[in-house]
Amino acid sequence: MLLLSLVVMLLQLGRGCCGLPFYNGFYYDHVMNDKGNGNGNGEVHFNGVKLVVETPEDAIFTYRGANITLPCRYHYEPKLETPRKIRIKWSKLREDNTKERDVLVAIGLKHRSFGEFRGRVHLRQRGEQEASLVISDLRLQDYGKYRCEVIDGLEDESGIVELELRGVVFPYQPHHGRYRLNFHEAKKACEEQDAVIASFEQLFKSWEEGLDWCNAGWLLDGTVQYPISQPREPCGGKLAPGIRSYGERHKNLHYFDVFCFSSALKGRVYYLAHPEKLTLEEAKQACQDDGAVIAKVGQLYAAWKFFSLDRCDAGWLADGSIRYPIAFPRPNCGPPEPGVRSFGFPDKGKFGVYCYKLN
Repeated sequence: MLLLSLVVMLLQLGRGCCGLPFYNGFYYDHVMNDKGNGNGNGEVHFNGVKLVVETPEDAIFTYRGANITLPCRYHYEPKLETPRKIRIKWSKLREDNTKERDVLVAIGLKHRSFGEFRGRVHLRQRGEQEASLVISDLRLQDYGKYRCEVIDGLEDESGIVELELRGVVFPYQPHHGRYRLNFHEAKKACEEQDAVIASFEQLFKSWEEGLDWCNAGWLLDGTVQYPISQPREPCGGKLAPGIRSYGERHKNLHYFDVFCFSSALKGRVYYLAHPEKLTLEEAKQACQDDGAVIAKVGQLYAAWKFFSLDRCDAGWLADGSIRYPIAFPRPNCGPPEPGVRSFGFPDKGKFGVYCYKLN
């Protein structure tokens, strides 16, 4: 009897709220159940209306510090006579396919942004059925894939927008030597040099542009790889040019170098004219006296890449390394290819210095 009473009570609850079916916490109207369509299997139909979300197929390219719009529009097929109240959600996909990060949710004129996007994002709704996302003051970490999701209570459809930053990939190892970084230390090392750990796509693009480096380094997806443009025996043998891969490694137990990614600067990097050479501490103070700070490795690479910084004078950087940028190769300034030359991490000695100053 007790079991029969429970069944009767559940059936009565199921017929509550004007006879509307209940799914996932929402009562759906405009729904035709098996009584209406005659198929007898209880399928839910939405009067033949289809929600379509449109996003661009090609990636959107921009620079750090810019303001960018990620296009997203939606419509119904066939067109609705009466507009529905919809909810818009933007999220950012992670490289490792773990849980997406919330960016923004909006219902009508009300919206809320999350995490590092708080205060930097809003919806562009210039016309009906537009859900485009505007991101201000782009950061290095903002690159990647974004999901535009439109929910009207009956249907949920989404599209993907890929955002790419134009930048430069550079190999990095700390002052204590080669292959000393686990994955977490590698990420931190890039961030300390005004950069982020590079993705495989960014490394691949740099390899297409001629990057050739024989030391293996971490990438954002947890793999360890290195780009070879000129095959040779010590660097994977005389195989075809390409990206050599060690595959996925243990993020805590395995140690390598890292490939970092930086983009355009808001300020400028310059070689400080000083009457004498300096120790590292003297170099830091000299930049400070000039209203600047000593430049980081990522900033020097960005200045070389985007502003053709060209100087044949070796100088200190913030991590204690000595480097100089060559945009136009010439005799007595290193190899015949453009690049940032490195003298490593000298324990002592006096050199010039590269400073960084906001515009």
